[in-house]
Amino acid sequence: MSHIVNGACPLDCPDTCAWQIEVVDGKAVRMRGRKDHPYTRGSLCGKVNHYLDAVYAPDRLTTPMRRVGEKGDGAFQAIDWDEAIGLAATGIQTAIDRHGAEAVLPYYYAGTLGAVQGWSLGQRLFKHLGATRLGTTICTGAATAAMKATMHRPVGTDPEDFIHARLILVWGANLLSSNMHQWHFIHAAQQAGAHVVAIDPLPTDTALRCDEHIQLMPGTDGALAMGLMAEIVAAGAADEEWLAESTVGWPELRERLSEWSAERAAQICGIDVSVVRALAQRMVTTRPTAIRMGLGLQRHGGAGAAYRSIVVLGSILGDFRLVGGGVLPETAGRFDAITVDLEEPDGLPLPTVRTINMSRLAEALTDTTQTPEVHSLVVWNTNPAATVPDQVRAQRGFRRDDLHLTVLEQRMTDTAMFADVLLPATMQTEHLDIHASYGHHYLTLNLPAIEPIGDCLPNTEIFRRLATALGLDHPRLHDSDEDLVRQFIDTDVARARGITFESLSQTGYARVDDFRGATPHAHGGFPTRDGKLHITVPELAEQGLDPIPGYTPPFEIADEELAKRFPLVLISPAQRFFLNSTFADLPRHLKLTGEPTLFLHADDAAERGIEDGDLVEVANDRGAFRVAAAIHPGARRGVAWSYKVYWAKDVGGNNVNATTPVRDADMGGSPTFHDNRVEATLVAKASELSTRAVATIGD
Repeated sequence: MSHIVNGACPLDCPDTCAWQIEVVDGKAVRMRGRKDHPYTRGSLCGKVNHYLDAVYAPDRLTTPMRRVGEKGDGAFQAIDWDEAIGLAATGIQTAIDRHGAEAVLPYYYAGTLGAVQGWSLGQRLFKHLGATRLGTTICTGAATAAMKATMHRPVGTDPEDFIHARLILVWGANLLSSNMHQWHFIHAAQQAGAHVVAIDPLPTDTALRCDEHIQLMPGTDGALAMGLMAEIVAAGAADEEWLAESTVGWPELRERLSEWSAERAAQICGIDVSVVRALAQRMVTTRPTAIRMGLGLQRHGGAGAAYRSIVVLGSILGDFRLVGGGVLPETAGRFDAITVDLEEPDGLPLPTVRTINMSRLAEALTDTTQTPEVHSLVVWNTNPAATVPDQVRAQRGFRRDDLHLTVLEQRMTDTAMFADVLLPATMQTEHLDIHASYGHHYLTLNLPAIEPIGDCLPNTEIFRRLATALGLDHPRLHDSDEDLVRQFIDTDVARARGITFESLSQTGYARVDDFRGATPHAHGGFPTRDGKLHITVPELAEQGLDPIPGYTPPFEIADEELAKRFPLVLISPAQRFFLNSTFADLPRHLKLTGEPTLFLHADDAAERGIEDGDLVEVANDRGAFRVAAAIHPGARRGVAWSYKVYWAKDVGGNNVNATTPVRDADMGGSPTFHDNRVEATLVAKASELSTRAVATIGD
């Protein structure tokens, strides 16, 4: 007997797809995107189409375990849940007793974007304990800070309305890999005559499908935005009426733009001046223009300044007056009136303590001068041993004998290998959750389709048991999953729109506003205190930042002395068939992805005696990793890339993050993954190598 269960993709992607699972005799046998969902439109990406492979994979963790060998060796013994929870609680309590609660660090991120399994009881538990707070910066720190300064919360053009735009800039986003459903609306506009421009240092799949590709130097996006605005002002095309009504600080920026020109921008970006002028002229003459911003453009030293400048660029022509015009950074702000933050509920005491930037985990685990040091680390919904910058140093921290590591996981990741206690967690098919989105305007309920595999438990149940073991009985630490869903949508606006647990259980999803086909920012309407877009932000001066949008150069990319030693700029973009480190252990995904590779310009390769298939070492002062080389016809001279995030244990112990820096961007404590200089050295010619499996490349 079969039945269909509605759900949502839990992964860190703007699309937050609505899916349906067919269940036969208790087993999930088929998954598909919902055809009636206006954004999912019946399709799932290449990563998620075979999600059930991961659910039923033989390497799935299905029983609690404790470490019996050296840290990192992967030697574990199965135990029952009572013993596992007891060991985890003892590790936490011992750190508190000896060093204070701030010696405990919870470490989590977006392995699931679900409000229940990702951002509720775990955070409540550790905040209530007085553990060190985690600064969740590793993906959107700079962008979030920039949007907070400019528009308070991320809002903008409805992604479905891009179909109405006549000029579209896809800026720092490989949509076909990381936001494929947005491409549907852009491609429809393109077929109707819109001109689509990719602005990206790399020849991405998306760039190849655009009408134009501006391949600027990494980290120079802000300079391009400033040059384009200068050309628009010089042409007399800025919408002074809209700017006067709907923004704060335009006169200050207008004055600064007198210092900019197409020539200056082109020189910084390493592109021809005619490209800048032509795009500016196209923006002046084409209505409406829309900009879809990505997150990749903010992984360098000047990330916040760049984000601010591009947001303003997308506004000054007055395109927000028109359906489909303006700029879209993210959509997360559209859910503010509908949802409640589950991490800090009313009535739960939450001590004020220090915060550690998650992007600086390598430093946090190895800096012996901090008081107190981290002695208990609890990790869920992330795989930091593979994903954090300065990987070699981070792994050294994970091996500390005086660090107790508890990991909630679904499989034996790099981080799980270092665990003292492993707690097997359910997957999306097996638990209840609810999802907002940072890429569209739909709230989606995920109903459990099958019983948990083996002895797996939801994150929430693990934290409830852990709270009990630690002697914590506050009711907000023991809310049921259904309680949490109901709390999440306990708002007047949700009730007014008829959004309830019962309604979502029937429909599966609900749109949170009526902005599609409308112009919510035609007269401001931003979630700032005055409803205006804040171009100039005087408060930023208190942080040592420029209140007026401008260009802040990247760190290593712009360092001419460092370039003499490490002449290649290395970018580590997203892989089409991995989502960060998720799926990096599955045979089907590994086959589609291929072995770890360094992509190079032909001239850069020739200078180093490197040919296709050669084994190369990529290194800087932080570390090194070994991969196959590939000459790419679309590469920019001096810029190389290697996709993230292969599991380090499967590629010789290090991946690309052995070289990435621990250094904050200008805003938000954001990491600077793409602000990275390296050198590539030939290790062995392809002709000298026997056939190598992905699992051994880099040995």
